[in-house]
Amino acid sequence: MAGEAPESSTEYISHHLTHLKVGEGFWTWHIDTMFMSILLGLVTIALFYSAARKATAGVPGKWQAFVEMVVETIDNLVKEVFHLDRSFLAPLALTIFVWVFLMNAMDLLPLDLPGKVAGLFGIHYWRVVPTADVNTTFAMSLTVLLVVLYFSFKAKGAGGYLHELFTAPFGANPLLWIPNLFLNLVELLSKPVSLAMRLFGNMYAGELVFMLIALLGAGFFTFTIGSSVGMVGQVLMGAAWAIFHILIITLQAFIFMMLTIVYSAMATEHH
Repeated sequence: MAGEAPESSTEYISHHLTHLKVGEGFWTWHIDTMFMSILLGLVTIALFYSAARKATAGVPGKWQAFVEMVVETIDNLVKEVFHLDRSFLAPLALTIFVWVFLMNAMDLLPLDLPGKVAGLFGIHYWRVVPTADVNTTFAMSLTVLLVVLYFSFKAKGAGGYLHELFTAPFGANPLLWIPNLFLNLVELLSKPVSLAMRLFGNMYAGELVFMLIALLGAGFFTFTIGSSVGMVGQVLMGAAWAIFHILIITLQAFIFMMLTIVYSAMATEHH
């Protein structure tokens, strides 16, 4: 029995980390990630649409007041960092925060519940946390890179931005063009990489912790107390981690949003 536990644990974790996918190699599509991302994107739109549709000029309801507070808070954050027209960046920041938060929040669902629901439809693998898939976080970070490039060209013009790539930070001497370009490209590309890996790493680690709790928590309580309360011990340990994980979920969404704002503001600065 002692030799079977690691194999069983490995299979359990491997099963929960396997995507529902089609295709092979580079053209592999993670169907569960795409479905959950689109679904939660539609939920994001529906939440704000419902608040806008029911908005009143008088005393707002609780939901309207909450949405207005979130919108105003994020708009003020953008205003403090980004000093140009924020008609595009503020809604983008709001969308990023809410969408990433909802995707992260899927990590709070009971670990085995999504798989059991998917099993009813004959689906053997189903991961519900899109941000625990590096493909999602890199896709979002590359979108942020496009936004940064957009603001760079908008603020400086094509000629001004290209001139900056070749002349900053060391100067305009032709001998320094290549080192300048190299350093600027490294700085530019490091932004989406850091964005993607930070969000992915935190959410993937959180997912693994829930799996370890499911394996170790139930086993410990079952061994020390008895099988009748083993599941209770697992639930208590999972609940404690979930409460702490709420902070991580919110913080990671906030960091991704704030770095998007900061990178966009940096793109408008002249060197």
